[in-house]
Amino acid sequence: MDRAVSILQVLGRHGAAQVTEIAAELGLHKSTVFRLLATLEARGMVEQNSERGRYRLGYGVVQLAAGATKKHDLSLLSRPVCHELAEAVGETVNVAIHDGSMVISVDQVIGSSAVTTVNWVGQRTPMHATSAGKVFLASMAPAQLDEILAEGLPSYTPHTVTDPAALGRQLALVRERGYASTVEEDEIGMAAVAAPIRSLDGEVVAAVVVSGPTFRINKDNMSDVAEHVLAAAAEISQRNGFPKQG
Repeated sequence: MDRAVSILQVLGRHGAAQVTEIAAELGLHKSTVFRLLATLEARGMVEQNSERGRYRLGYGVVQLAAGATKKHDLSLLSRPVCHELAEAVGETVNVAIHDGSMVISVDQVIGSSAVTTVNWVGQRTPMHATSAGKVFLASMAPAQLDEILAEGLPSYTPHTVTDPAALGRQLALVRERGYASTVEEDEIGMAAVAAPIRSLDGEVVAAVVVSGPTFRINKDNMSDVAEHVLAAAAEISQRNGFPKQG
């Protein structure tokens, strides 16, 4: 089922694609893709266009879309996954977007171990000093990143990264491992881990964030927390149209 949905998402992004192209993008065997396409074609979900061997979305998808709400709300889309994440890690989970050089939380779920009831929804935090912000910075085109760096990197705690070169090294690591983390960079005593939420075309449109006190989120368990965050981000991204890999 997941693989069939991923094929539809690939076709939705590219318009039309061959079996080999779909297989390469999803990391699947060609025979698996061909079998799934045959099933989808029989149900009217895909069709072969005039160019032999290329598939595109069929009218069945249009019929399904007609039954969906026209209002797309990322917070509603992500909330069930965020509840599961908060339950798994016991910490506060936020979904954040960015506006210029600032990060804005648009939804929040409180975990069972959370020591604070602070509502971060609607609050603006600095991009370079937050895990969500570093996710956004790492995904930006060089010109856009340079514009933000040119605004300066003010210090919020003794641990805030204010050197552009040092921040650049951190962003390279974010791209490599797929998530960002911060420890006391925006607020003393707090740590956070964030991963990107992607749209149909792969653009980073938001981030899912787990935050908590440094006595519970630290170097001893940061990688474990990151695994949960990455899984949640992948699930939300898939619900948002981004194809699941594998």
